[in-house]
Amino acid sequence: MSAEQHNPAVPPSQPAEITPLQSRAIWVMLSATFIAILNETTMGVAIPHLITDLGTTAVGAQWLTTAFMLTMAIVIPTSGYLLQRFSTRTMFTAAMALFTAGTLIAVIAPNLTVLVAARVVQASGTAIMFPLLMTTIMTVVPPASRGRMMGRVSLVMAFAPAIGPVLSGLILDTLGWRWVFGIVFPIALIALIIGTKLVPSVGEHARTPFDLLSVILSAFGFGGIVYGLSQIGQSTAGSGALALWVPLGVGAVGIALFIWRQLTLQRDDAAMLDLRVFSSLNFTLSVSQFGVLSFAFFGAITVLPLYLQRIHGLSALDSGMILLPGSLAMGFAGPFIGRVYDRFGTRVLLVPGAIAATAVLWFYTTISETTEIWLLIVSQTVLSLALAASFTPLSTAALASLRPHLYSHGSAVLGTVQQVAGAAGVALLITIMSSVSSSTGGGPEAITAEGTQRAFLIAAIVAIPLIVGACFIRKPDEVAVETASA
Repeated sequence: MSAEQHNPAVPPSQPAEITPLQSRAIWVMLSATFIAILNETTMGVAIPHLITDLGTTAVGAQWLTTAFMLTMAIVIPTSGYLLQRFSTRTMFTAAMALFTAGTLIAVIAPNLTVLVAARVVQASGTAIMFPLLMTTIMTVVPPASRGRMMGRVSLVMAFAPAIGPVLSGLILDTLGWRWVFGIVFPIALIALIIGTKLVPSVGEHARTPFDLLSVILSAFGFGGIVYGLSQIGQSTAGSGALALWVPLGVGAVGIALFIWRQLTLQRDDAAMLDLRVFSSLNFTLSVSQFGVLSFAFFGAITVLPLYLQRIHGLSALDSGMILLPGSLAMGFAGPFIGRVYDRFGTRVLLVPGAIAATAVLWFYTTISETTEIWLLIVSQTVLSLALAASFTPLSTAALASLRPHLYSHGSAVLGTVQQVAGAAGVALLITIMSSVSSSTGGGPEAITAEGTQRAFLIAAIVAIPLIVGACFIRKPDEVAVETASA
């Protein structure tokens, strides 16, 4: 056992306290990331308006969401390299410049093609913001305060995508779809200007050579998987099934080759995504738990509104408002949960959080046409709080298990897992819901209570291992930092 592993003291490279400048910079980055991720979920409810205004089809308009997801899945795995190669200020400026430029293009887009291109530019910036924020926090915030700061990140991770459709619905009902971007643009521009002045350059940077083959393999691998998952709900037998399995197969092969390439490059410390992060058992367990929760969270906030709209006859805006109390509770509970983590560690949060989340998902397997709306509001709020009690300690424990030079790669892994697991949750639960509803005589577009129950049954079964996993994840700052050999 090395001296570093034997001594649980904080390594000298870790900060003793956060400066006022660094604190202000993190708040700017939190605000910018919130706006960027909020924008990710705004287009779903705008599709009917876009079909009318731009003269397109539902399939064409769906590319606004698909293209955004694809770009995120392709760019995030490369962010570990980018954050290690370039300064914090440079990456923040580049990310927000891309997001702001994409937003402006979207405001003036004359047709669907330009609007899809604008979403790709937006997503390129958004994909960098989350890993950049996480890496910066891990670099400048003392270990004793990381949970509290990561609690604020949960506001971004969970609150932003949940309220995106609600705000979009309000804007669409009063101002029109261009204002979804028009309102965001000046806010993004202000964040860009302020951040360029305030965000410092932190951490160490290495002149690692750029590996084009890794980027290509990452694009085919993660892009193929996310695209294939996004098409599951639209796939049918015959040619549709073939069209589904082709991108999934390409994605699986691409990821396998990407992993092989990274393992080869790691020998010379030249990997685009350093997979030695998985040498830490605590990191691996935390990321696995994080992925399962993302699967359940994104699947639930997609399935539940469809159930409310199709079975209870509510509008998209009304169904979004029903989810809003849980989203608010989740966001505002983040800092409190972070303080609990700092003081008591992981298990006091993860174990009850896993039990509560699993219990709510099992309750959702019983909902029907007669289920009271207030009961759904209460249960969704409980689920949101349970997820808040899990996301903060998991992300903090995962990254704190690594040496500082691996923070950027660990953040990239977290972001990638969230994207892929979230896409899988949405795709699988929607497919099960639709297929069961169709088999019961409701037609291919119908959504029935039985279909909803079956979808949540899968989510509940997947969530069961969370309870076991929660018992084994620990707070790394209390023990030796596990890491791969340099």
